[in-house]
Amino acid sequence: MNRDDFVVVEVENTLVETDRAILCVIEGVKFWIPRSLIRDDSEVSREGDSGDLIIPEWFADKEEIG
Repeated sequence: MNRDDFVVVEVENTLVETDRAILCVIEGVKFWIPRSLIRDDSEVSREGDSGDLIIPEWFADKEEIG
């Protein structure tokens, strides 16, 4: 796995946003996603958003997302 690999995960809802992270519901589970890891072309970036979230594969694996 390359540190530059990304995955797309489907976010059901974004519940909370802070300056540093967003709290997303993915497959019924809540995950804090650091804003610094969210790719600019993601559909999800703030409270109330749903859709495709593009994050590094290493982070998704580490947090067991998806």
